[in-house]
Amino acid sequence: MFVMQIALGGCLKAPPIHYGLTDDTGGHIAYVLAATRALEARSDIDRIDVVTRRFHRPDLGIAHARPHERLGPKSRILRLDDGCADYLSKEALEARIPAITEAFLDHLAGLARKPDAIHAHFADAAELALAARERFGIPVIYTPHSLGLDKARAMQGQGDAMSRRIAAETRAIAGACATVVSSRDEAERQVVAYDGADPARIHCIAPGATLPGPADMQAARALISPELAHPERPFILAVARPVEKKNLAGLVTAYASAPGLRDRANLVILAGLRGPGRQGSEEQRRVIVGIRQAIRTHGLEGRVALPPEHDAASLGGLYRLAAERRGVFANPALTEPFGLTILEAAAAGLPVVATCHGGPSDIVARIGHGLTAEPNDAQAFGAALSRLIGDAEMHARCREAAASHETAYSWGHWAARVAALIARIAAPRPLPIPTRIFASDIDNTLTGDRDALHGFAQWRKGGHALFAVATGRTITEARRILAEWEIDEPDAFITSVGTEIYRRDATGRLIFDKSWAHEIECDWRCDAIRDALDSPSIRMQPEIEQRRWKLGYLGDARQAMRIRNRLDMAGLAARVIASHGRLIDVVPVRAGKGAALGHLARSHGLSLDHCVAAGDSGNDECMLRAAGRAIIVGNADGDLARLPRRPGLYRSPLAYAAGLMDGLSWAGLTPQEMNEPVMRVAAE
Repeated sequence: MFVMQIALGGCLKAPPIHYGLTDDTGGHIAYVLAATRALEARSDIDRIDVVTRRFHRPDLGIAHARPHERLGPKSRILRLDDGCADYLSKEALEARIPAITEAFLDHLAGLARKPDAIHAHFADAAELALAARERFGIPVIYTPHSLGLDKARAMQGQGDAMSRRIAAETRAIAGACATVVSSRDEAERQVVAYDGADPARIHCIAPGATLPGPADMQAARALISPELAHPERPFILAVARPVEKKNLAGLVTAYASAPGLRDRANLVILAGLRGPGRQGSEEQRRVIVGIRQAIRTHGLEGRVALPPEHDAASLGGLYRLAAERRGVFANPALTEPFGLTILEAAAAGLPVVATCHGGPSDIVARIGHGLTAEPNDAQAFGAALSRLIGDAEMHARCREAAASHETAYSWGHWAARVAALIARIAAPRPLPIPTRIFASDIDNTLTGDRDALHGFAQWRKGGHALFAVATGRTITEARRILAEWEIDEPDAFITSVGTEIYRRDATGRLIFDKSWAHEIECDWRCDAIRDALDSPSIRMQPEIEQRRWKLGYLGDARQAMRIRNRLDMAGLAARVIASHGRLIDVVPVRAGKGAALGHLARSHGLSLDHCVAAGDSGNDECMLRAAGRAIIVGNADGDLARLPRRPGLYRSPLAYAAGLMDGLSWAGLTPQEMNEPVMRVAAE
């Protein structure tokens, strides 16, 4: 496949990159270059072109005036000439988009072979990509990196420029074939806040982490020692562009607010490049002045290092040096869509204290290599820094967890998922008309035994039935788990305990089933239910687990009964589902996996008699009762022990996917299709 990426802002060239050279030379460039290397390593990708803008500024590097630059054996940078030789900031770039678009379309018109997909980074690049889609029919993937709506909320302001940015992002999200983001927060909170956002087209594909170049420990020591009275102490390291949303002056205040912290650890801030001849933007200068003012105000001279210059080797060395000295990495951003520096810290074995807003909370929760704190509360953030610096046992646990980061975050895994996504959107395959549907839970039904999954993969290739997953997870999380277990995307998703359905249209494109949403909306009084259950004795699951048609709580079957009684007393209609001995979901009375499966079957002209279902826990019960034939895998929870015996119910002695395959054989769905539907048992 031929993949084209577009990234217009900043100083994009072959490594090494001088991050912070301009306000726009930041993490997105690291992302684009690492993504290119990862895609290039794949045998199914034979060409990658990275498109950016040409400009002539010798002080920023002569490479930016060259029309072409080789990156690797299969990859190169192409620089478009829009008739303006100046370097332009992101804001100034807006006026040049029509000219850049024209140059881009001319370039594509001259290509004998068109890209299989265009991956646009930021909304300005998406304008070019969507124009190419309209003229040439090339599929578009969009990665926002940073979203204006969230930034406007965090900065508590929205001028005309921000309004135009949000409008451009809205067009990109609505128009792209797929939006690829890095964190669950981006996928489920930030992107869906835009008009035209469709969860079916939002993919959370986490990138990998690499240290920015070789680690030169000697250069790192030389960089910070002149500014520190006690350079041998542990230190807190922050690496960020000097822009207001990164809250670097706030970090100084947080450091100063923690009692005794200044006497135990230094603070090192790498805030862009500000050496001789580098004037920087007005915002950059304002932020640096604010950092210096905070240092003076709190009397931190000799305890805070703010080097004006650094390179990749000294940056890599600082990560390693901070880890060696039992220091901490800090990311105090007011909002952070993802947070590549949090992964860089993990790659160095360096524990972190990060903002609780945006992607970092996702990363820290998955890796477990640090703490999150409220960046707007200097005392709380400072206390988290002091706690991690001062607790040797916690610090050791976090360092150990950091060593496992590649399990959760890998550029190889990123490239595999993106390549599969490109293949799907470049050549969507219409579904054959199904005669049977097989619906399976994911966790501990499909997953749990990798060896047994090989047999299931072969079964899928046979096309014996339409395959759907039915899960308590969101579609974002369902996709992530399936990818981790190397299970290809299903033909349909029943997610959030049967409250959301995503199915293929006539072209094979996944769409959100609005008719199902309309059906279950009746009598669903979400706010009233939330108010009725607002009690110290009833604990909600984290906010990200709450959905429009699902409220998640914590507790066992007894707690579920109390919740059911409370709702009955309040006259509120809802279905209460307990599972795994610890999770409780409250959903519309018309919802649930069984009812959702019935709706999916009807959309294909089938009935529940034509469905086979498999599951292992309480939230599968109504589906297992409803389906014509039902499989309970051998590792099932005790929640399913109460299901009565019936001719269409099979309890496999085998666990996980082995039990699933055993059940499919019992159901006559392998290798031949089921011949006759069997009696259906009504859903609860």
